Amino acid sequence: MKLNRYDYSFIGLLLFHTFLLCYTSTLFSISYSEADIFFNQQNILHYIIHFFTDIFGRDDFVLRLPFILFYVASSILMYLFTQNFFKHKIDSLISVAIFMILPGINSAGLLVNNSIIVIFCLLLYLYIYKKKYKIHYLLLILFLFIDNSFTLLYLSLVIFAFRKKEKTLLIVSSILFLISLYIYPFEIGGHPQSYFVNTIGAYSSIFSPFLFIYFVYAVYRIGIKLEKNLNWYITSITIILSFILSLRQKIDIEDFAPFIVVAIPDMVKLFMFSIRVRLKQFRKMHYVLVGFIVFTLSLNLLVLVFNKHFYIFVDNPKNYFAYKHHIVKELSQKLKKLNISEVHTDDKKLQLRLKYYGINDSNKNFLLKETTKKNNIQLNIEYSNKLVSKFFLISKT
Repeated sequence: MKLNRYDYSFIGLLLFHTFLLCYTSTLFSISYSEADIFFNQQNILHYIIHFFTDIFGRDDFVLRLPFILFYVASSILMYLFTQNFFKHKIDSLISVAIFMILPGINSAGLLVNNSIIVIFCLLLYLYIYKKKYKIHYLLLILFLFIDNSFTLLYLSLVIFAFRKKEKTLLIVSSILFLISLYIYPFEIGGHPQSYFVNTIGAYSSIFSPFLFIYFVYAVYRIGIKLEKNLNWYITSITIILSFILSLRQKIDIEDFAPFIVVAIPDMVKLFMFSIRVRLKQFRKMHYVLVGFIVFTLSLNLLVLVFNKHFYIFVDNPKNYFAYKHHIVKELSQKLKKLNISEVHTDDKKLQLRLKYYGINDSNKNFLLKETTKKNNIQLNIEYSNKLVSKFFLISKT
């Protein structure tokens, strides 16, 4: 297949962004939730990261490498999926560029979580369904054993198949939807309490606020006036269901977010059509909107890549978004320089995180966050010359 200039642009963009993610992965320490998956849980994430660390050893890059690879594969699938979706090749490149730079996608590609795996599986299904390969039914069955969030896909397919009168798809998706509900029972408990604003905030952090506002508008606009494809059904049903549930309870946004981003090509298609039907002198506001969204997305990426340097703008480091992914690697390095590979701390979460870097639990040494004794060894963690955290080491040896 002969590549065109847009293909080369996509390859260049993907290589550059992958390099940024690889670099950023080395700046993050393992979080408690990631350490818990690594040591205590027995799920697909546990086996994936152990497969890589058993081969390449334990470090932060290796821990996050499989999710970077899923990010790369997802970006390629998104680009392939959008081929022949647009009349203009540039629209496909814009669509995948937005997908790649979204804050939520970048986070999913760096952290140990199911989101990027679900996104990859969903894009794979949509691509195969678009190509009309029968194997998409086998994929639906396989998804049943990957993650509970695919219940949303089954529900969307039930409604889509019913509206499009696809009998086989309707039967298969209905059966899988019921089985999924049985395997992963949906729990509604506690006192009804609205978390609607929290849900809006979570979606805004995934997209950036202004992009999410336009995204919701695009989904609504397509729903009332334009042709609705499978992407639209998946996204619209997911948004509506998440909003309804959030009126009563707090939802796990990671279960819903992967099913939102697949409608990005539809949003881009609507926006580019809106520009092209206008005379040049009436496109100014559209360009202003594009410029502002590109600026906010680029700023988000900048903060992510240079996350440690932004502590200087934060009064309380513990409130910083990346704090739970910092500190521990540097702390373990300081301990190893003192020839210490065993410490005990009352902070069980910190203890588990240190274990990943080879610092085991032992009463030979004690690690405290506060002390009144002057002879204890103080270990300071600093980023950009700002004190972010400090510990005190008490040694019995």
